[in-house]
Amino acid sequence: MHAFNYHRPSNVNDAAAQAVKSEAKILAGGQSLVQAMKLRLAAPTDLVDLGMIKDLAGIKVDAKTVTIGAMTRHADVAGSAEVKKAIPALAALVGMIGDRQVRNMGTLGGSLANNDPAADYPAAVLGLNATITTTKGTHPADKFFKGLYETAIKPGEIITSVSFPVPKRAAYMKFKNQASRFAIVGVFVADTGAGVRVAVTGAAPCVLRLAEFEKALAAKFAPDSVANLKVKPDGLNSDLHASAEYRAHLITVMAKRAVEAALK
Repeated sequence: MHAFNYHRPSNVNDAAAQAVKSEAKILAGGQSLVQAMKLRLAAPTDLVDLGMIKDLAGIKVDAKTVTIGAMTRHADVAGSAEVKKAIPALAALVGMIGDRQVRNMGTLGGSLANNDPAADYPAAVLGLNATITTTKGTHPADKFFKGLYETAIKPGEIITSVSFPVPKRAAYMKFKNQASRFAIVGVFVADTGAGVRVAVTGAAPCVLRLAEFEKALAAKFAPDSVANLKVKPDGLNSDLHASAEYRAHLITVMAKRAVEAALK
């Protein structure tokens, strides 16, 4: 690990002022960044720790929306009775992230800002059409995720909260890597009442939606609507864990299972 300057601001404004430095990195839960620094894959000159900013953590629930602070730990979301009641699929998804240590340290904002191609949270954000609020405004889910480890966040911009609309029904199914528990393929299906959204993580360089699956489920929200749909492997990830062709097959399997779970 290379030397760096450590900052622990007490408010968001001070954090944003430090984060604008060209080689600065924001530290949320540290479950990805610290490991990258240890391997010298990341070498920030300044590290801005958000851990002391109390306003960035917390959960608020009303009849239409679940709003989660960016520094809210995964374990707090997974264990929240309010989240389990309003959007059980979201609580279940977060409960599948990593292991207990990761869930007790990792944060919503950190996960989204990192945008790992196999992370679980992006599937929920895109599948539920969430709104990401930052120090510079808001980002709709469909315009937030740009590519491999790339988002719409600009230098000095800090995620403050995420608002998830409460769906009519939803579910998430994941075929996980047994060692890391990252998604080899994860599919989040949400019936909003006004339409259906299907988001896939782990399969491609970035989380994505499946328009053909959404159209089929909008016509009939049932497992057999997607059971025979085929996904082309073009552009999908292929590595030592799974080929692009296998991931394409898993998308259909996980989508069918997600619909089945949403109907229970």
